[in-house]
Amino acid sequence: MSVRTALPVVAALVVFVVAWQLAVVIGGLQPSILPPPLLVAERFVRAFAEGTIQPHLATTLQEIAVGLTVGAVLGLFAGYVMARSPLAERLLSPYIVAAQAIPILALAPLLAIWFGPGLLGKVVICALIVFFPVAVSTMVGIRSTDPRLLELGRSLRATPRQRLWTIEVPAALPSILGGLRVGVTLSVIGAIVGEWAGASRGLGVLINLARGSLFDIPLMFATLLTIALVGVALYLAVVLVERRLVGAR
Repeated sequence: MSVRTALPVVAALVVFVVAWQLAVVIGGLQPSILPPPLLVAERFVRAFAEGTIQPHLATTLQEIAVGLTVGAVLGLFAGYVMARSPLAERLLSPYIVAAQAIPILALAPLLAIWFGPGLLGKVVICALIVFFPVAVSTMVGIRSTDPRLLELGRSLRATPRQRLWTIEVPAALPSILGGLRVGVTLSVIGAIVGEWAGASRGLGVLINLARGSLFDIPLMFATLLTIALVGVALYLAVVLVERRLVGAR
């Protein structure tokens, strides 16, 4: 990121922090309601120094990594099948849309009962929430492939596998990566919601502990900051991959 590109981002962050501080000062809010930015930053550093956040962060990252991988792979496969088979789209799309329409907060307790409070339940929740944007973006991307390129491939007697990897996937890549941008941020939400439904460790569990038995609101905000940083880091990672793959074409 160049200095010219970074300046608006830094300026927006400064404005946000200043507005936050003004809200605390003007509103006369206590730290138990809205802690000031400096207090949250201090608690954030101290929580990492004491090793409070790291075990929960490691658990959440594991859930995100596995759930995102499973959801993305299934979404890619389903999206391609629906793009190439109208019958498959008619059969699958109602169930996919119905599953997406049900709030994940409503599904999470049921999935926790079915799969238990361990890693599997969180992976299922993450995979479900990632699956839809990746599947739809893959379907749209594959269908947007230039028919003339496909015709050229057939005239050159390219096999279906060759057409897939040399024509369809490169053409659909921007759309697929756009869906993955959405999916990677939703995977963080899925992991946290899954931990709220039932878990012994994770950033979602730490939020509940901080606002409940510990009543440490600055720690709760520090945990929320950690979650936000994880989401931003994952999103930027997808953007970097997109620039390297699509920008090189």
